[in-house]
Amino acid sequence: MLIKKILIGIDNSKFAEHAAKYGFDIAHKFNAVVGLVNIVEPAIMPYSNNDVILGSTPQDMGTADMEMITIQNEVSQNLIANTIKKFGDGLKITHFSEFGNTADGIINCSKEFKADMIVIGTHSRTGLDRLIMGSVAEHVVRHSEVPVLVVPWMDHSS
Repeated sequence: MLIKKILIGIDNSKFAEHAAKYGFDIAHKFNAVVGLVNIVEPAIMPYSNNDVILGSTPQDMGTADMEMITIQNEVSQNLIANTIKKFGDGLKITHFSEFGNTADGIINCSKEFKADMIVIGTHSRTGLDRLIMGSVAEHVVRHSEVPVLVVPWMDHSS
């Protein structure tokens, strides 16, 4: 098996950081190019009607939404930069910051990047929590055209 390109999915969680460490360790061993992806699921600002007579205009909501997108983009760029600084020494790294569904975004980026492997973290949810919240890792595993390494997080503090 030849691994030339590894796509690593990250967010601002300890689960993703743990998985990123694994992914970068593999990249160092294979001297692979890393694709680092952070998918931002856009937050929608709640509608607020402060002016009960005139109401808020659609332009006001558009401005608030644009500000939220700008903030989310800045957070994403900082997360990517910090991850590269922490783990990426000596590697060639391409990064993606996308908006949309996380699982589909990772799949799409893996195709665009032509990844040989995807590395993502999971928090090992089970039962009702998994049913309600869904599972990005499960979706990626089911729909990926390349191998997926799912790195579980085990909380050893208890």
